[in-house]
Amino acid sequence: MEKSQETRQLLETYYQGFAEKANWESAIADDFQYIGGDMTNIAPVTGKQAYVEIIKRFSQRFEAMRVQRMIVEDDRAAVIGNYDFVFPNGVKINGNVAEFWTVSNGKLSSLTLYFDTLTFMSNLK
Repeated sequence: MEKSQETRQLLETYYQGFAEKANWESAIADDFQYIGGDMTNIAPVTGKQAYVEIIKRFSQRFEAMRVQRMIVEDDRAAVIGNYDFVFPNGVKINGNVAEFWTVSNGKLSSLTLYFDTLTFMSNLK
């Protein structure tokens, strides 16, 4: 149970900051592994700074986000995040993103996410 509490606390810290677009980075491990955004390329992006740069760009596309559901089991978690997206073409979409996390050494160590990349990318044009 202790491991699950640590995982939940890290995620709560992350998502509170993520929704505010500030102060979420402290929960991320230096050797963080990220897979998402392009499901045809499942090679992870490695490193905290690389992930920070991805999120800087991604944060420009959402006005608000909420955690819809969080399931925590020891050092793993599944989260459904609900986002209000706003695109450069003026289109606004509400969508869910499935986010799968792992924790290692007291930090969030990896994230794999799944979402409707076709709709997302077509609205960036």
